Parts: sequence; C-alpha cells; structure tokens
Amino acid sequence: MPETTGASHAAASYKTAGVDIEAGDRAVELMKEWVKKTQRPEVLGGLGGFAGLFDASALKRYERPLLASATDGVGTKVDIARQLGVYDTIGHDLVAMVMDDIVVCGAEPLFMTDYICVGKVHPERVAAIVKGIAEGCVLAGCALVGGETAEHPGLLGEDDFDVAGAGTGVVEADRLLGPDRIREGDAVVAMAASGLHSNGYSLVRHVLLNQAGMDLGTHVDELGRTLGEELLEPTKIYSLDCLALTRTTDVHAFSHVTGGGLAANLARVIPDTLHAVVDRSTWTPAPVFDLVGRTGSVERLELEKTLNMGVGMIAIVPEESVDVALATLADRGVDAWVAGEITGRGEHTTGAALVGDYAN
Repeated sequence: MPETTGASHAAASYKTAGVDIEAGDRAVELMKEWVKKTQRPEVLGGLGGFAGLFDASALKRYERPLLASATDGVGTKVDIARQLGVYDTIGHDLVAMVMDDIVVCGAEPLFMTDYICVGKVHPERVAAIVKGIAEGCVLAGCALVGGETAEHPGLLGEDDFDVAGAGTGVVEADRLLGPDRIREGDAVVAMAASGLHSNGYSLVRHVLLNQAGMDLGTHVDELGRTLGEELLEPTKIYSLDCLALTRTTDVHAFSHVTGGGLAANLARVIPDTLHAVVDRSTWTPAPVFDLVGRTGSVERLELEKTLNMGVGMIAIVPEESVDVALATLADRGVDAWVAGEITGRGEHTTGAALVGDYAN
C-alpha cells in the first residue's frame, strides 16, 4: 500500500465538504407553513415526500383536457436580491415567468415545483425564497407541490443562489388559444408591466451598476425610490387576469412579453397571413426604461429587443369585445389599453412591429 505523506487530516464528512444536511432540514421546516397556503383541493400529501401528488380525477370534468407545461428561471435578477439581502420577492418573479407562459394558451395553472441552488444553506434565507414562491402561486391560483434545495459548495459562493421552476396547467382542447383564432381587425390590448419584470437584467446591471457605477441603495429622483427597490420590483402575475378574460370575452390569443421584447413575443402568436401593428404613442414607458437607455446610450431598437418597455402581457380580442375586455381588467386593477390592431400581412416580413413614438 502507498504511504500517506504530509500532515494528518481530520475524518471527512458531508458537512466538512460543505453540505449541511441539518440546515437543509431546518429550511424545510421553515417553508412548510408557506407551502401550505398554496394548497388546492386536488393536492394530496404534504411537503417532504419524494414526489408531489395531484389528483388527476379532477380533470374528468373536461371533455378533452390538454396539459400545458413550462419551465423557467429569473435570470441575473437573483444577483440584485443577493446584493440587497432581500429574498422574499424573487419567488414572485419565478411564478410569473412559468405560469404566465402557461396561461398564454388559455390553460388554468394547476401546480408548480421549484429548484433552489445555493452555495450554502441558510435556512431562513431559503424559507424566504420559498415564501415568495408560495405567495406567487397564490396569485396565480396554483399549488406548490414540491421542490428541491441543492447545496453546491465550491461551485457557488456562500451567498450565491439561483432559482428555477416548472409548472403544469390544463385547458379544454376546443378552448385552446393561439394563432388559428386570430382574425384581421382584432384589437391588441396591452397590460401594463410592473417594471422591468425578469428579463434583460444582464444589460441593466451592465449599464447601471458596472458602467455607471450606481449604488443600489441610492435614491433616484426620477424613480421615486432607491435603485435597488426599482430593480427588485416583482414581476406582475397575470394568470388569473387572463383567465378572467377567457370567461368574459372571446379572447383569441395572449402573448407574454419576456425575453426578446414586445414585438418578438407578439409575433410568436401571429399567423403567417397576418401582422400585428402596435402604436408606441398609446403609452409611456416607466422612467426606469429611459434611465437604462440614456445612461448606457442604448439604442431604442436594442432596448425594445431586450426589455418589455412597460407592457407585460398582450391580449388579442375581437374589436367588439374591447370594451368588455378593458372593463374586466379594470375591475381586477389591471392597467390596460388598446395598443394596436391585427392587419393583413401585405408587404410586412415580420409578424409584429412597433410604430410611432412613445407618449411623453
């Protein structure tokens, strides 16, 4: 046998390698009360099992149920939460990114699972993240049926973390929304964003924090609050608002405005024979968008390809349904307006385009 050389070493363990199982167990105990708040009647069992259970017999009321699924994260916005030490809002962003994708096809959100990866488990911190996810699930009308917290010492710093999630929804086959329902003359109804949401933060951080050297704790007059508060504003969750529209109007399609911006995401639901025209003059983007553009000398096209520019969700409805759609959203506290229309494709080579200048 080869001889050992050098100083003697203490006996190794999972904990000395950087993984604290006891801290993980403590985190699970702290998050249980928040997960419980998301439960739907179809959820069986409690937190801590190997799999979350959802009673599929609830789908018997559907003639032909289609399951919709999506998965996502929140990108580098997690670094803003880390720097500020605020962990109970980032979960709203996660739920919005997942469940607002699912509702685009008209599906009702059913349940969600999460994955939290950390450099070191701080139980209270993990519980705060789950609290935000649970609150987001309540806003989306879905259950949080399980998840995973992984500790990656040596790969992530002690304060580093990332979050991801996956969700499932259901829609009746003959109620499935999408391009085949859209008609020329339909109205494009925009729903206001709550801020930057969870896309484009690599650009935002590069411009404001790296290039300009702004401090997250600095009060910015044009924002009316600190830069950190603005950048950490949770993504609005539109799931139940969109479902309300499906009950009160003959909505034809939705488009969730995420990475790629308004025009690119709207084009994803426009059929090849039609074109969506969105008039910028129908709204004024929040000051944070101008701050990013002005500070970094970012061209408007680049901003519009990267950020939502103040529109988080689009509904495409028949012209005769506009008044009911706007009234429905107003009753739910959603700021919405007619931002454009669906026209024939003609000479247009893209499915959607922005025209005009933003209102002052």
